[in-house]
Amino acid sequence: MAERSTAAVDVADTSGDQPLTAKAEQATADGVAQTRERDTADDSAAKKKGRSTPPGATTPPELHSGHKLARRYRLEECVTRLDGFSSWRAVDEKLRRAVGVHVLPADHPRARSVLAAARSAALLGDPRFVQVLDAVEENDLVYVVHEWLPDATELTTLLASGPLEAHDAYQLVHQVAQAMAAAHREGLSHLRLTPGAVLRTSSGQYRIRGLAVNAALRGISSETPQRTDTEAVGALLYAALTQRWPYENDAHGLSGLPKDVGLIPPDQVRAGVHRGLSELCMRALVNDGATASRQEPACATPDDLVKAIGEMPRVRPPEPAFAAPPEYQRPSFQQGSYGRTAQPPGVTQPVPPPPPLQSRTGKALKWAVSALLIAALGLGSWQLADALMDRDGKSGDSGTTRTSEGGDKNKSRPGKPIQVANALASGIGGAFKKSYENGSSLWRTSTYQDGPRLAPYQPGAGIVYDLGSTKEISDAEIELLYSGDRTSIELYASDSMAPKGPVDSMKKLGKGSTTGSTVKLRADAKVKTRYVLLWVTEVPRVAAEQYREPGFRQAIKNVRFKGFKG
Repeated sequence: MAERSTAAVDVADTSGDQPLTAKAEQATADGVAQTRERDTADDSAAKKKGRSTPPGATTPPELHSGHKLARRYRLEECVTRLDGFSSWRAVDEKLRRAVGVHVLPADHPRARSVLAAARSAALLGDPRFVQVLDAVEENDLVYVVHEWLPDATELTTLLASGPLEAHDAYQLVHQVAQAMAAAHREGLSHLRLTPGAVLRTSSGQYRIRGLAVNAALRGISSETPQRTDTEAVGALLYAALTQRWPYENDAHGLSGLPKDVGLIPPDQVRAGVHRGLSELCMRALVNDGATASRQEPACATPDDLVKAIGEMPRVRPPEPAFAAPPEYQRPSFQQGSYGRTAQPPGVTQPVPPPPPLQSRTGKALKWAVSALLIAALGLGSWQLADALMDRDGKSGDSGTTRTSEGGDKNKSRPGKPIQVANALASGIGGAFKKSYENGSSLWRTSTYQDGPRLAPYQPGAGIVYDLGSTKEISDAEIELLYSGDRTSIELYASDSMAPKGPVDSMKKLGKGSTTGSTVKLRADAKVKTRYVLLWVTEVPRVAAEQYREPGFRQAIKNVRFKGFKG
């Protein structure tokens, strides 16, 4: 099964087709057939529903394991049997190697186009594509023979264990985009570039199978083939970065995006996504432009995508992890005996002189010195503690946090951490924008000329956090980028990730303010909610920075929630 999963032909997988190819797919009434057992079930279901082979096609001859084509290709295992054609794992008895074979009747409506596509793909000769080895019409059959890669792994299998590292995702989009650009320069397109059509070999190289042939087998066409393949490469990169399919429907073993959210950048789906790759992905997927932050043009062709990849900084592989060296072991020889020759037997060893301070006077002197050292350490520790207490007393409230009135009631209740599943700008009040600086993400407010209070210009600015499920918030700790007079934050229980407002209609969880860089809040009462609105009402004045004028603003570095135990 492992070998079949890596080399099976991806011609029956119709799940996850995108808007640019959906119309062509629906015209063929395709099903899903990943394994031989499922193919049999699909055929049975098709018979019950009255489905038949395409109009004008005859029933294909009964093929079975052991059948030979051209007295050379022995069929071993049927991978796909669908829509009047079948795909097999076979053995080339002449060269003694495994191959893949597509077989369909010679009078099949798509037999001529399959032969033409296979012969065109065979002429390309690009090693980044799975090569077509033979395309023959013989004995009322048309069959296409191609390479079989037993050591390769489908991208679908790789993504089943999680998203790819940034360097691996960069290599994927770089190699696939270059390969598709070369194919389009020769007039060839794929039109079914899915995770099942991309293989990674044991050497780390990516290879594409089914160029032109898979689309011909299914009768797929497109008026904009370059745009179709470019969007497919963008979807592959999106899946590699987020382990999600960039459309609402689940496909290729991946979960789709939430309903009514639209296409959101990968770095808003999963934390830690490489920003450059996220923007590149949106430029390939979105037809009318890329991210609003940089206003880069969309990539409409594979050549545009290759050019965009060349302009971005190269993503380096992660640093290798080295094991710590073993702890140093001291030698076991006795002190003073190294380098001395052994005395012959019968010779009296000289008695070494006694160590110093062994007399009564010496012992008394050692105890006196020890007592003085202890007294000095005690006095120094007391003076240090007194100095620290004086400094804390003078600082007063300059960097402390003021929490809501109900905080003392819950002070003794220890909380357990709550993981945040997602975060989005609330869309009400002032703007909050997410940015990446120095390797970490920040949520920044706009810069205001008056402050600290945002009103009357804006009632506040908010971020909505998704806790994944309904929880009871007991504490919250918000890390800020700027300190100063002053930052005030309130927490509310929201009904969704896109609250309608106003905040006065929501249940308040707590509030707090600080002149430092951390705000700690405790909930006034137990409130169950899944969505928490962080509402900033006051921000400190900040001096001019690079690309930013002086004014009143704030940035959220991190938020940690805790819930009631029990």
